[in-house]
Amino acid sequence: MGVLNKDNKQKHNEEETDETSYIALGMSLGISFGVALGLVFDNLAVGIAIGIALGVAVGAGMDSKKSKNKSK
Repeated sequence: MGVLNKDNKQKHNEEETDETSYIALGMSLGISFGVALGLVFDNLAVGIAIGIALGVAVGAGMDSKKSKNKSK
């Protein structure tokens, strides 16, 4: 078995925290807006579903844009 020293472990943790998932952020914001939309139209389930779908779409677009900017 290999032994990780403190510097390698700290570097690994820094790399993990550098990644931001915009899909998760989009989903959470989408749920919030979806609840509001569902309350307005008196159909909470459909509002949440629409909110999640839009949130995932926006989050995926932001992730794609971030990865394209990283590769340049």
